[in-house]
Amino acid sequence: MARYRGPVERIERRLGVSLALKGERRLAGKSALERRPYPPGQHGQRRTKISEYGLQLREKQKAKYMYGVLEKQFRNLFKEANRMEGNTGENLVKLLEQRLDNVVYRMGFATTRRFARQLVNHGHVLVDGKRVNIPSYRVKPGQKIEIREKSKNNPQIQRSIELTNQTGIVPWVDVDKEKLFGIFTRVPEREEVEIPVEERLIVELYSK
Repeated sequence: MARYRGPVERIERRLGVSLALKGERRLAGKSALERRPYPPGQHGQRRTKISEYGLQLREKQKAKYMYGVLEKQFRNLFKEANRMEGNTGENLVKLLEQRLDNVVYRMGFATTRRFARQLVNHGHVLVDGKRVNIPSYRVKPGQKIEIREKSKNNPQIQRSIELTNQTGIVPWVDVDKEKLFGIFTRVPEREEVEIPVEERLIVELYSK
C-alpha cells in the first residue's frame, strides 16, 4: 500500500485526536480538529458504538499515521518489540521514537514528522557527520544529528526552529538550535512519551 498523501487533518478528525500531522496550524491552535471536533462526512456527527476490534484497530491507525509508518514496517517493528525483553507495547513505542525522522522532529528541526521525513529523504540531515537519507534509520544514544551546512538557511527549517522554541524540546535530546545540531542522549521511557496511543490495544490486536 502506498503512503497516504491526502488531507491529514481529515485523518485526525476521523480518529478524533490530534496526531501532530499539521505544523503551524496546530501550534497556532487553528487545526481543523479544534474547529470541528467530529468525524468528517455527511454522518460525522452521529454517535456510533465501536467494537473491541474497532478500538484496537483505531489505536494502530493512530500510531501508524502519527509516525508515518506503513503496515509492513509497523508489523516488523511489532515483531521486534515482541522479541525484546520487557513490555511489548512499551518496546514498540521506544522503537518508533528512535526513527531518524522522529528524532529530527523531536529536536525541533521540523514542525511535523512528515516534513522531518522529507528532510531526511532529501539528504539535509547528517548522523555523526555522515549523510543518512533513510527515515527509518534507528538512532542510537550518543549519536549526533545535525542539519547539513548548505541547508541551515532553509526558511522552513528556520521557521520550525522559531515555532518549536515556544513549545520546548523533549528531555531525551540535547539541542543547540543556533548551530542546528543535537544529541540523542538516551532512549525515552514510555511515561515520558506523550502520545495519544494505547499501545496495549495494539498488542492485543496483533496477538490474536
